[in-house]
Amino acid sequence: MSNFKFPVINPLLHNELRLKIMVALDSLDSADFMYLCQITDSTRGNVSVQITTLKDAGYLEVTKTSLGRFSHTVCRITALGQEALRAYEEGLRNLFNREVPAQQEDNSQRAAG
Repeated sequence: MSNFKFPVINPLLHNELRLKIMVALDSLDSADFMYLCQITDSTRGNVSVQITTLKDAGYLEVTKTSLGRFSHTVCRITALGQEALRAYEEGLRNLFNREVPAQQEDNSQRAAG
């Protein structure tokens, strides 16, 4: 029996829209909500849900201010979010660079199956 295990990939970041938001905010000081909708080519509803998920995980800091009748939402990645993103990237690299050991012939399992 092999002791081989694939690296664990953060399921929270293994979502296309959440990953795009995190990568964008990692390279920017901050970004407002509408800009994130624009660059991710996503709806306000979808971006809102994903921002809330990332905020609840501690990966984003979200600041809302009022501009007359409108609110202005600005997002910034946290240190925890940056750390999670780096670990996610490293996990993917390890996943793709990993050699899966060949399956060992086990005659006792063949007889049972």
